[in-house]
Amino acid sequence: MLQTFLPQFCMTFFIVLFILLMQFLFRYINDLVGRGLEMHVLAELFFYAALSFIPMALPLAILLASLMTFGNLGEHVELTALKSAGISLVRVMQSLIIFIVTVAVGAFFFQNDVLPQTQVKMYTLLFSARQTSLSLEITKGTINSQIPGYNVYVKDKNPKTGMLYDVIIYGVDQPSAYPRIVTADSGMLSTTKDEKHILLKLYRGNWYEDVKQGNGSFGKEMYRRESFHDKEIMIPYDATFKRMDDNNMRSQYIGKNIKELVHTIDSVQRKVDSIGVTIANELKASPMCGVQAYQLSYSDSVPKLQAMPDVKMDRPIDFDSIYDAMSTLERQQVVNSALNTATSTIQNAEFRSYSINEDNAQLRRHGIELQKKFTLSLACLIFFFIGAPLGAIIRKGGLGLPIVISIILFVIYYIIDNSGYKMARDGYWPVWQGIWLSSAVLLPLGVFLTYKAVNDSAVFDLDSYLILFRRFFGGDHTRHLEKKEMVVDAVEDDVAIAKMEHVKEVSTEALAVFRRRPSYVQFFKNMPYHATLQHTSDVLEESILYLGNSMNQLIINKAMDFPYISNPWVYRLLENEKMSKACFYALPVGACIYLYSFHQRKKVCAQFEKVNKVAQHVIDIVNGVDDNHQAH
Repeated sequence: MLQTFLPQFCMTFFIVLFILLMQFLFRYINDLVGRGLEMHVLAELFFYAALSFIPMALPLAILLASLMTFGNLGEHVELTALKSAGISLVRVMQSLIIFIVTVAVGAFFFQNDVLPQTQVKMYTLLFSARQTSLSLEITKGTINSQIPGYNVYVKDKNPKTGMLYDVIIYGVDQPSAYPRIVTADSGMLSTTKDEKHILLKLYRGNWYEDVKQGNGSFGKEMYRRESFHDKEIMIPYDATFKRMDDNNMRSQYIGKNIKELVHTIDSVQRKVDSIGVTIANELKASPMCGVQAYQLSYSDSVPKLQAMPDVKMDRPIDFDSIYDAMSTLERQQVVNSALNTATSTIQNAEFRSYSINEDNAQLRRHGIELQKKFTLSLACLIFFFIGAPLGAIIRKGGLGLPIVISIILFVIYYIIDNSGYKMARDGYWPVWQGIWLSSAVLLPLGVFLTYKAVNDSAVFDLDSYLILFRRFFGGDHTRHLEKKEMVVDAVEDDVAIAKMEHVKEVSTEALAVFRRRPSYVQFFKNMPYHATLQHTSDVLEESILYLGNSMNQLIINKAMDFPYISNPWVYRLLENEKMSKACFYALPVGACIYLYSFHQRKKVCAQFEKVNKVAQHVIDIVNGVDDNHQAH
């Protein structure tokens, strides 16, 4: 199993990693192209990016490799041979389970020890590349603003020699009140050897510049005009790549391991709690209606509240009477004072809330990164227990159907995981709920598929689900029987007739039960609908199974006319004593169920009547009565 699984796992892992790297390149191509970055810098950046994408590539590779491995085994009937030899699916998966657990443990240590340093290096290089100046590329017919402090217009350009023609340069490094315009018939643009200056050579041109200075009247109309045959302009321009210090990035949440994350969370949480206590104490110590209930004092920068003595009053104060006794001007002053106090308090609280909101956002970011240290390991296990049983069930190998199923499952996982991440990041959900949402959704699917694969259950048999749905909701379904080429237990005529008579007898008794219209009380307490339907269905199915061994095609054709005895949900509900009693006392619900049962009783009675009719036809065929009519 390991020899089969490992090559496919390695192949799918590197394919997925390559696709993720291409997605990374397309996302940041504008930040990398045209920056003059050397090849070793780009190689280092892509190396760190590849390591950073391992947490996303690993679960998908495990899912796809397990699907392909067990799909190939099922397609080549190897799983069937193993099971027929008494080897269970769990025993077949045992070595791979040990390997995946080892991978999951390694993924945890990778998330905790390697990934923080990798992300620090990658984002440091990426931000350093963003701050590197773009390489000079003058385009003809457009205004080029790549040179710091200058806008350059070129009418034409020789792509081979780089010569520029009809050049117009507008200086923007000075205030707009002092314009500087340079025109030239031609020119050349290059950089110095140290790539720290731009050398602009111009030929046959003019220099126009307004040189107004000061506020006095002298020099108001002074300007400079220069005609030149050739002129060189040197402009400061640093195009070299400078690597940023990674200490700033290392202090972010992406550059910390579990120990550092826990320490930061505790520190920030203590800070948030202290700010909250300070705000609460200040609010308590603020006077209310001129009376101060607490006095705020500080001891070693620690706020302490001391209760003030109660204010004794001879009689209660009637604020309404005091307010009514004031003049209009005094009332206005009181209202304005109250509004100013409330506004000041709100503004102060909002100002402090900005700091608390930033700290809470930092707490959520660190909490998310802490939880993600563990989710990768569980995701590897979940995707294996989804992929391996699913491959054993669908029994299709290769790169066709497994890739389609893997992409669909991974897209669902990514959508759920990203939604939970955003809900946790924005503070709508607790961090642990948002980060573990995808695992909580997919874990039951893995358990369900593993259970179905171990028990050889038909998961993707659409007909079985349709039959179950129609039988549950009272629908009809056509039987499909085929004449067997070889029969061990042949059908005997007297036994077939006896079974059909027994079917008619049981069906007639059931028909009598369902034709009676019970009262509301009888319906919920006395009617054995579920048991009657179950017994009739068992008798009918056993008789049809016996008729299926017949060598007479007419009997097999007629047996296919037997309907499936439905057992609608309304009668299954009555079988549960507690549910039946609850519906009985919940009169609106019970009345709706009682009225709905009329329609179901009509359908069930029609099925029993058809059973009696078809059973009599089978008896007639066995007895040879009206063979021509039956054949027709």
